[in-house]
Amino acid sequence: MQRVLVVDDEESVCQMLCDLLEAEGYRVSAAVHASRALEYLKGEDINAALVDIRMPDVDGLEFITRVQEDGYSLPIILMTAYGTTDTAIQAMKLGAFDYVLKPFNIDELLLTVKKAVEVDRMAREVKALRQELAGKAPGEKIEELIGRSPAMQEVYKQIGKVADTDYTLLILGETGTGKELVAGAVHRNSRRKDGPFVRINCAAIPENLLESELFGYEKGAFTGAANKKLGKFELAQGGTLFLDEISEMPLGMQVKLLRVLQEKEFERVGGTRTVKVDARIVAATNRDLSQMVHEGLFREDLYYRLNVVTIQVPPLRERKEDIRLLAAYFTQGAAAKLGKPVHGVSEEAVDVFQAYDWPGNVRELKNICERAVVLARGVLVTRDELPVTLQPGFRQEAGIRWVGQTLQEILSDVERNIILHALKEHNYNRTKTSQALGISRRTLYGKIKEYGLDSLIQDEEQGD
Repeated sequence: MQRVLVVDDEESVCQMLCDLLEAEGYRVSAAVHASRALEYLKGEDINAALVDIRMPDVDGLEFITRVQEDGYSLPIILMTAYGTTDTAIQAMKLGAFDYVLKPFNIDELLLTVKKAVEVDRMAREVKALRQELAGKAPGEKIEELIGRSPAMQEVYKQIGKVADTDYTLLILGETGTGKELVAGAVHRNSRRKDGPFVRINCAAIPENLLESELFGYEKGAFTGAANKKLGKFELAQGGTLFLDEISEMPLGMQVKLLRVLQEKEFERVGGTRTVKVDARIVAATNRDLSQMVHEGLFREDLYYRLNVVTIQVPPLRERKEDIRLLAAYFTQGAAAKLGKPVHGVSEEAVDVFQAYDWPGNVRELKNICERAVVLARGVLVTRDELPVTLQPGFRQEAGIRWVGQTLQEILSDVERNIILHALKEHNYNRTKTSQALGISRRTLYGKIKEYGLDSLIQDEEQGD
């Protein structure tokens, strides 16, 4: 239930407005002094306020200023019996939502309150969605790009060159290389850094929902559209929109995206009003878009629109100098979350890491480090805590010495590795993976849960 604050030095007016608004379903708080109303704001969650412009202690215009100084952003409707042009101009300049004249036109008053409450609802939704889309709670540490290898130094240089431009950016790289981290670094180093960083995974959203997710929709646009909803483009206004797995976008949506890139405008689903776009577009994919264009799976004109500036993120096997640093970072992070006294990775474990090819790239290393911390018995992750599939010669040598593992543990590690590789081979599509392995989707889901691969798949669906 929405709460409205009524402020008027005439008690009879306060009572009349309370009765009127409560009959419409609002919860109403009333005050005959502006100073008392300011106290209400500190203790109650107010969605809109009706404030008389002429009061003895603090008038309506000063009330707006006080509210803004205290950091509140609720819509304020001023009430006045003196509807002069100067009053209206001054009120709107100070940030009033609207003003209504006394004596009241009841229908106009109720409509104005309804609009104010709706604006407040939308503002709260945008704020909440932007925090959710940013994927970070206030004060939470932002995961940075890590690496000192020549390959990563080249990535840093490219980020520095393109960050402060508004050119469309295409980030290429295998699954798990950290393409989203590159996009985030570009945003944080751009002049849009104070704006939102909004992300959407084009592969994780059904085709029939993708348009409304990107562009939003108007109330009544389709069954179930009870309220207007803003899409990712509007949420990203003034900031950056990251389109992950752009290669998975259906051809029909590619046409609409192309129009936005060309004309910087769009309409919400079910709407007719044109919305201007002021967001930088950063796209990412692990597939060869030029080959997809050749095969008719991706529009050539959209490819050239996206491929203005490109950053290639190297796979982990091409930057093995960074493995020690990354392993220490992931291990210490996991230890801090779990409250375990694990300080790093032993030399023998690092040697195992260095000898492995890392088909799942940095994401696979992160998951293995987190798993190893859970199993660790000392202050360092040792070779014993690592999956057998990482051990040198796992695929090539038949006569391996399996230290400290039962046959069932060895077979489980083999099965886990096969499932992981099959998932990667089929871009984490569980239907195609189950078909390739000759098992049911239900069996695959059970194995994914059993081997702790669900977090890896969730990461993939949320973006690299």
